[in-house]
Amino acid sequence: MDNYNTKQVEKKWQEHWDQNKVFTVSETTDKPKYYVLEMFPYPSGKIHMGHVRNYSIGDVIARYKKMKGYNVLHPMGWDAFGLPAENAAIKHGIHPDNWTTQNIKDMKEQLKLLGLSYDWDREIATCNKDYYKWTQWLFLQFYKNDLVYKKESRVNWCPSCETVLANEQVVSGSCERCDSAVGKRLLSQWYFRITDYADKLLKDLDALPGWPDKVKTMQGNWIGKSEGAEIEFKIDGLAKNIKVFTTRPDTIYGATYMVLAPEHALVTELVKNTNFEETVNEFINKLQHVSDIERTSADTEKEGVFTGRYCINPISNKKIPIYIANYVLADYGTGAIMAVPAHDQRDLDFARKYNIEVIPVISSSIDGETNIENEAYTQDGYMVNSEEFNNMTTKEAFPKICEKIESIDAGKVTTNYRLRDWLLSRQRYWGTPIPIIYCEKCGTVPVEEENLPVQLPIDVKFTGKGLSPLTTSETFMNAKCPKCGIMGKRETDTMDTFVDSSWYFLRYTDSQNDKLPFSKEKSKYWMGVDQYIGGVEHAILHLLYSRFFTKVFKDLDLLDIKEPFKNLLTQGMVLKDGAKMSKSKGNTVSPEEIIEKYGADTARLFVLFAAPPERDLEWSDQGVEGCYRFLNRVWRLVAESIEKDLFKRTKEDIDSQDKELRYKIHSTIKKVTEDLDTRFNFNTAISSIMELVNELYKYKEQSKILDGNLFKNGIETIVTLIAPFSPHIAEELWELIGNKTSISNLAWPEYERDALVKDEIEVVFQVNGKLKNKVNVSTNIDKEELEKLALQDEKVKLAIGEKNVIKVIVVPKKLVNIVIK
Repeated sequence: MDNYNTKQVEKKWQEHWDQNKVFTVSETTDKPKYYVLEMFPYPSGKIHMGHVRNYSIGDVIARYKKMKGYNVLHPMGWDAFGLPAENAAIKHGIHPDNWTTQNIKDMKEQLKLLGLSYDWDREIATCNKDYYKWTQWLFLQFYKNDLVYKKESRVNWCPSCETVLANEQVVSGSCERCDSAVGKRLLSQWYFRITDYADKLLKDLDALPGWPDKVKTMQGNWIGKSEGAEIEFKIDGLAKNIKVFTTRPDTIYGATYMVLAPEHALVTELVKNTNFEETVNEFINKLQHVSDIERTSADTEKEGVFTGRYCINPISNKKIPIYIANYVLADYGTGAIMAVPAHDQRDLDFARKYNIEVIPVISSSIDGETNIENEAYTQDGYMVNSEEFNNMTTKEAFPKICEKIESIDAGKVTTNYRLRDWLLSRQRYWGTPIPIIYCEKCGTVPVEEENLPVQLPIDVKFTGKGLSPLTTSETFMNAKCPKCGIMGKRETDTMDTFVDSSWYFLRYTDSQNDKLPFSKEKSKYWMGVDQYIGGVEHAILHLLYSRFFTKVFKDLDLLDIKEPFKNLLTQGMVLKDGAKMSKSKGNTVSPEEIIEKYGADTARLFVLFAAPPERDLEWSDQGVEGCYRFLNRVWRLVAESIEKDLFKRTKEDIDSQDKELRYKIHSTIKKVTEDLDTRFNFNTAISSIMELVNELYKYKEQSKILDGNLFKNGIETIVTLIAPFSPHIAEELWELIGNKTSISNLAWPEYERDALVKDEIEVVFQVNGKLKNKVNVSTNIDKEELEKLALQDEKVKLAIGEKNVIKVIVVPKKLVNIVIK
């Protein structure tokens, strides 16, 4: 027992947990359930310190809840589809399946080194056909219920690679592979109708008290509910209208021009065979190589061209020019805006550049007009230049102008959402194939459920050029139409990997089911997830899509719940030298090296102790050393106690040191329990355990006659409390103390209330507010006795000296302050 051998101890207990299936769970128990889940990783081949922190947080919660008597589901799997595997195939000639499988194997071994309490029997990988079969099945349920459709949309297109690029593959307007200028191209793609659920997704945020407010705010902003009006502007000389949505219909009298997105469907018709056609087309081509983010950035100069056409402001009946401009996007709103330069900064910048009229229609005061120079007036105020609505407040004018718009059939009051339908098509190989066949006779035909999965073929070519590599596989492309039996063509798009991760937490509840993605009975037992843990970078899309899927499943009677995650913890990043760890910065720390040198328990303890889980953690080599020294100190405390037979010592009378130790033991149990129950204050919980260790060393060294039973109780309390944080050393010490049961199956200790009632308390003596002494006194001492005791204290008397005592302030059970002059 002299040396704490981390490798030997950790290997022993990891094998024990595996062989005895300590963390395997089922639904056949009377225990209350608890489902704790960390966001599953992409199998890149190497875990990093961010993984260590995320999974250690989840593991503490899982182990603690198990010891508290819960039936704990704590699964792990792999978000295994995605572009990096395909890029590896192009670059290194290794098939994505082989690359991913090897990475999963490597990462699983690394995760097991951390001693995480996963039920590995429920392991999933989204690239396995047993999983993506059910992703396809779910797609078909969406299809049957009109929740998925196909339409043309713009994509990033590299003319050199002849392929569609994801946004992350476009760097400064160029292809990351070949540096060619990236353009836009219309492509027919699949969408989920997530906008059908926009209102539910927004309202139900109120039903998530266990989520951080910042995450709910981010989701609410992304959904972006806006109350306003949909207004139609007639095109002069053309039997067509332009539809716009505005949240400020009260400013319509100030609309002095119209802006269409360059990609708007009407643009071609507006300029065809006119003198403006060439100029407009040149401008459209120029924008092909500019990303949407650049176009809409506040720093980007507003640019546009006149189409030569006008439309009619339906309220003022004025003709206003129609422009196309870089700052309006086809995919946002209706792809058109009524421009009110006096009251929108982007419109004002554009109007000043192209000498367009600026008409203020809102004044800051009832007496005058707003002076518009280079800054738009965007506040509420009083109506001006607005005919019968003049002098009304903007709030009064809003509904009345909307009434007028509706009365002349020029529009209607409506609600709009920033949220767009979910584009799920990806022109890639390494993803879930979309189960659709195109037939010349029958059109678009879904694959029959009994013929799932539509498997990814092996005979594909990875060139980095052309459309999806699936188009290179004849065996995949050619398929019989399920309706008429003639040969058709398969869909060659695969699904966005967000589709896979939007329901994986449900598959864990029934991972071996070969009849359904999950049974309603098992999902009802486990769902929702009691505690979900992951990075704040996933606060919008992943969480939003998972909530959307859950609501659809409820409507399809696959689930009984409407929200997937009851509680959410978004952990902070791991930093070094003030920056996020990354290879490019050269500031990474290898978890394997830390485990090799100090052991997994030290690595876990440090990431849990160094900062609260929701805050960023600054890496510290000294901090790691400190945690390693602490675990060795615990080891030595137990080792010395066993070697000296301290547990066998007996004692008849209980003295003040015994009482103080008993108080410390039970107050520590209470503090750690409170820290773990709801707040997840791991750092303060660990700090409390450290204090108890100090107290036991002090008791061992200073006690005249040691109470063996009490001392053993203190040791066992330390070992039990530290088990969720550093489980290997806890298991080993628990066994060495003489216990037969695995500490992982032990009940969490309960504190004794009577132990927290002190016979004595510590009171502070001050002179003129300055500390002079601390003494232990009876809890029953009255104010007069306490004052007398303070005045007789030698250190206090020395501080008073020859000066006069003006008054004595006594705060019972806390302090005595003697004021002198």
